[in-house]
Amino acid sequence: MDKAQVIASVAGDLNATEQAVDAAIARATTLVQSMIGARTALNISAVVGSESQAKALETIAALSAARQAVVACHEELAKDHRRMGYGVYASAGQDKGVDRPKTVGERHLRVA
Repeated sequence: MDKAQVIASVAGDLNATEQAVDAAIARATTLVQSMIGARTALNISAVVGSESQAKALETIAALSAARQAVVACHEELAKDHRRMGYGVYASAGQDKGVDRPKTVGERHLRVA
């Protein structure tokens, strides 16, 4: 594997991790919504299931902390990448609000 392939591999894994955490947060919030909707539909007191709902909300808080850690990891990897002189890495399909070079395949390495 050459340098660009190694970097692309790590970047792909980072992106997949970010997406997985976001998906887990979305799924957990759907669970809470479902729990509330079910309780309402069944005309059950708010007291029933309050502990399980609290645990689901704790899960969302933990996932939020995990997301912050992954974002911090991303920022640190970007710093390391620049410090090592590898330039700017752009992954196709990611809209970061800046112009990206044309890509071939899924990933492109741009050296600045």
